[in-house]
Amino acid sequence: MRNNKNQKSQWQPATMTIHGGKQPDQHGALVAPLYQTATFAFNTTAEGSARFAGEESGYIYSRLGNPTTNELEARVAQLEGFPAGAACATGMGAVSAAMLAFLQQGDHVVVADAIYGCSFALFSHLFKKFGIEVEFVDMTDAENVRGAMRDNTKMVFIETPANPHLKIIDIAAVAAIAHERQARVIVDNTFMTPLLQQPRKQGADLVIHSATKFLNGHGDVVAGLICGSAEDIEMIKSTTLKDMGATMSPHDAWLILRGLKTLDVRMERHCQNAVKVAEYLVQQPFVRDVYFPGLPDHPAQRLMGTQMHGSGAVIAFELHGDSQDAQRLLDYLELITIAVSLGDAETLIQHPASMTHSPYSAEARARAGISETLIRIAVGLEAADDIINDLAQAFAKTFVIDNTKEQQQGETVSYG
Repeated sequence: MRNNKNQKSQWQPATMTIHGGKQPDQHGALVAPLYQTATFAFNTTAEGSARFAGEESGYIYSRLGNPTTNELEARVAQLEGFPAGAACATGMGAVSAAMLAFLQQGDHVVVADAIYGCSFALFSHLFKKFGIEVEFVDMTDAENVRGAMRDNTKMVFIETPANPHLKIIDIAAVAAIAHERQARVIVDNTFMTPLLQQPRKQGADLVIHSATKFLNGHGDVVAGLICGSAEDIEMIKSTTLKDMGATMSPHDAWLILRGLKTLDVRMERHCQNAVKVAEYLVQQPFVRDVYFPGLPDHPAQRLMGTQMHGSGAVIAFELHGDSQDAQRLLDYLELITIAVSLGDAETLIQHPASMTHSPYSAEARARAGISETLIRIAVGLEAADDIINDLAQAFAKTFVIDNTKEQQQGETVSYG
């Protein structure tokens, strides 16, 4: 028998990205068909009634389920080691649907202090409107999570590596504390992908992705995914996802299915390039700090081989200088694109304090360590030397300006 379950259980992740969750097509199509339809026809009224009542399996309406999106859900869930998945219109749709399906007024949520800016806005602003309490803590020390837990704590939300400066959280340590109080643990695994980190093995109850990023890999889709138990995913699909409507389009699902086939080879190149770029940045005198899990002195090293199986392709670095220096550096780049995403073929760079993390207040940014001179670069698939050369010419132009300015003031500045 072809593609039997026993064989699938032995496949490596690289094989799963291509074959996992694949559904046989009645016409033998190699590529998953795109079911670009809003609704599905019933043969009889009785058949339609039975499907709505849950008495008969089958499709009704693409917001409630579609063969193309269902294949994507199955494939990503298998990669994450979960039995089920839910496809969402955006990454933020995934965060919202996963959280709100299990929360109500009076509940308490513990959230990592450094997360994506729109996730921060959701938790700090919108949740407050619905009477859900949120506490932001530095989870690099798991004991801070223990100190934040309450009797009404229902969920713990983690990003690791954290956006934007790659703080690392020990998922297993945090999950153990959360589960003592019967709280669910949700991990945003966007930066790592299931190939480099599988949070379920560390105790996560739900894993989310902005599928816009590495899973798709081509910058032409906005989408999100949630992976979890069959029961939890059914709860999400039948409540927040169905009724709030943040469901993925079949066409977007089809594009991500196509992107998944090259995820393994893309991640290998992304990671190789990122190591070279990080090693270059460390050597630059105008760079104060480099945050990258692949560097030997990064705290992630203690979790390599257990929680993490690679460094990823996102780097953050702090400049010697001020916010104007950071902005000038970005503006002088010629190959690298100023854009707020990651996981694309193109290398993308951005200024978190004024872009992705602008929803933070100045005080919240300071607590999370997001300074005005912090820059985030998502390393792409170009030749690494071309990426580095572009950074080098931008650094030279940026700090020649500063050198000239300070020499006019009677000081001599040397950058080596």
